[in-house]
Amino acid sequence: MRTVTAHLSSSGGPWRLYVVLMGVSHWPDFQWERPGPVPTIAERREALALLGYEPVRGAEWSWIEDTATYDPSSPVVLIAAIKVRKLTWGAG
Repeated sequence: MRTVTAHLSSSGGPWRLYVVLMGVSHWPDFQWERPGPVPTIAERREALALLGYEPVRGAEWSWIEDTATYDPSSPVVLIAAIKVRKLTWGAG
């Protein structure tokens, strides 16, 4: 089973979920047109399914903070990540 990483990010605007794929020019993505609240785990799972992916069994979302610049007063970018695999219909 090949796994890849899905990321959820926001810098204060809409939340964007995308699946990181190497060697392709366009990553599958989904966007919530709201700055808050953070999309729920159920919303993220639903969006992943629309993109054709599901979390790997036992995987959990991990969160980090980043900034667009090295200035400590710059806005924070929140990034979450989880290991995913291609959706296998009927499995479970």
